[in-house]
Amino acid sequence: MTDPDILSRDIRALQELQRVAWTQLADPALTNFDRREVRNRIRQSEAELKTYLQMRSERAGFPVPSAQTAGHRRARPSFRLLAAD
Repeated sequence: MTDPDILSRDIRALQELQRVAWTQLADPALTNFDRREVRNRIRQSEAELKTYLQMRSERAGFPVPSAQTAGHRRARPSFRLLAAD
């Protein structure tokens, strides 16, 4: 199996893990401890999924802007005031 195939397989597996975890979280029979464990598993898989998706986009040639760079660009809109004569 090639490296992009492994990466795609891992991404699909993490997405499926999250889908199953969200359905488990909806179960009313879960105890508070079990709910906390499921939420922790979701958070951990979200972090891994974000990393894998970022790796895939970098390999595809689409650079992902960092949050600081994207936030800085949106923070200062440039407005022009036009005088009405």
